[in-house]
Amino acid sequence: MNILLNPGPVVLSKRVRNALLKPDLCHRESEFVELQNKIRNSLLDVYGLSQNKWAAVVFTGSGTSAMEAMITSLVPLHGKVLIIENGVYGERLTKIAKIHNIDHVVIHHEWEEEINIENLNNELKYHKEISHVAIVQHETTTGRLNNIKEVADVCKKNRNISLLVDAVSSFGAEELKFDEWNIAACASTANKCLHGVPGTSFVVVNRSATKSMAATSARTLYLNLIEYLNAQDNNKTPYTQSIQTFYALDEALDELHEQGGWKNRQKKYQSLIDLVRTEFISLKIKPCLEINESSCVLNSFYLPKGINYNKLHDELKKDGFIIYAGQGGLKKSFFRISCMGNIFEDDIKRFISAVKKIVKP
Repeated sequence: MNILLNPGPVVLSKRVRNALLKPDLCHRESEFVELQNKIRNSLLDVYGLSQNKWAAVVFTGSGTSAMEAMITSLVPLHGKVLIIENGVYGERLTKIAKIHNIDHVVIHHEWEEEINIENLNNELKYHKEISHVAIVQHETTTGRLNNIKEVADVCKKNRNISLLVDAVSSFGAEELKFDEWNIAACASTANKCLHGVPGTSFVVVNRSATKSMAATSARTLYLNLIEYLNAQDNNKTPYTQSIQTFYALDEALDELHEQGGWKNRQKKYQSLIDLVRTEFISLKIKPCLEINESSCVLNSFYLPKGINYNKLHDELKKDGFIIYAGQGGLKKSFFRISCMGNIFEDDIKRFISAVKKIVKP
């Protein structure tokens, strides 16, 4: 079996994989309602959120579908969203806004740059019509963990503007202070830090953020969060859900809880990626970002001198390890390693040994 060191899908535990074999189920039956409600409650429990104030809306789709549902459903027709870009996924938020003709303004950064807080403050002061700020927490383009707190503090000072957070690659492993950071909604997926399978995604939304949208014309049919929320609050679902991936997510959430929650998962990831960084540095494989700039979930590294990505990837795959290429203009200069999923220190030590066969100290 290959050890996946890419940023999702992840290596599954045996119990999550076995959950896919549970009985077939009709999405209009009471058993499905019980499953859906349990998942929704468990997602809120990951960060200790109140069911009265918050709701988890679950649906069949990839992480991008959650991003699209969040942006299209929660930015009002008369509103304007400021989108912060410093990687592929921030730029994807902008693509979503453009496709749906959502009024927006962009603060663009190079992919390896941290967010310029002064520019953000200036834009918010100039554009008084901005209703939301959209930001990626963990930008897996480089592995940068954006400082949501700094962004939230600036937004609070400027008309208490709410955040729309892409936490696709951080929910379940990085800190999210929903109330303190004035988060209106947070988009994520099952097959990253939660260790489920691809096919189910979700948006955790502040219920108050949906009230003003109830009478607003929908921009999409399938990804209308308001319709999903109303249906799921009434023990229904508007469309057919992927039952087997729901089973897997339910099992994965139970597993996360039993393993001590997101803080323990963060510690595990950090321990594994620290081991990778230490060993890589000894091989003169340089990290692209400092440790305090990086997420525990994924780090990026410059390719070893004289070795291109294809060679590194193909040789490691022969030993059962899947790494991930850089994106866009960075794909020729670096590669990425993630420690998500059901992998352990022994797996990482074997991975390091495989790297040492290719890259000589």
